[in-house]
Amino acid sequence: MFGRKTTMVDPARALPGRETPIEPPFGHTVLGTALTPPYPDGSEIADLGMGCFWGAERVFWRLGAEKGVITTAVGYAGGFTPNPTYEEVCSGLTGHTEVVRVVFDPELISYAEILKIFWEGHDPTQGMRQGNDVGSQYRSAIYYHSEAQRETAEATRDAFQPVLTRSGYGEITTEIAPLRDFYFAEDYHQQYLSDAKNPNGYCGIGGTGASCPIGVASTGDE
Repeated sequence: MFGRKTTMVDPARALPGRETPIEPPFGHTVLGTALTPPYPDGSEIADLGMGCFWGAERVFWRLGAEKGVITTAVGYAGGFTPNPTYEEVCSGLTGHTEVVRVVFDPELISYAEILKIFWEGHDPTQGMRQGNDVGSQYRSAIYYHSEAQRETAEATRDAFQPVLTRSGYGEITTEIAPLRDFYFAEDYHQQYLSDAKNPNGYCGIGGTGASCPIGVASTGDE
């Protein structure tokens, strides 16, 4: 039943997509900041797949500017189809996963601290699913923007694995890869769980209860 959706599509068989990108709204429903570049000088970007991107985005926007989060948005990454739609991504025929983009001020919050929230906020051992959400679009993923981000991603993963093992979990399946493309999701997905859009909305993002020891992950972010 889930065979096609839990197997990465061959690039040659991926849907063709389109040339025209989806245009997200300009302003963040909660933070009031711009969703699209250019972002403020000195800011950094984290692109993370944690399962359903509605709940993942809410986890990060709730940190707010005082904790260093400038803006958040949801989109699609890690696949082959240009400018995919949500329905296409859900078909399993684009290769993308649902991603939250976090634009942050590294003077206030480090990439390692962002990843601590990432690791603790979902179960990174489930392969092509997250809880009851099944499919390649729900896989755990970190798409890095620099070698420093790659090193931090791998160091935090390696630090977290023994903690998960002691807690009875399996091997981490998180994809760690350079970002090729990020495609913004449709307007209605942006800040979907905000009070302005869906005050009673639900998305079952949940962690393992294990704490990621980020202290080992000093990799040049400073």
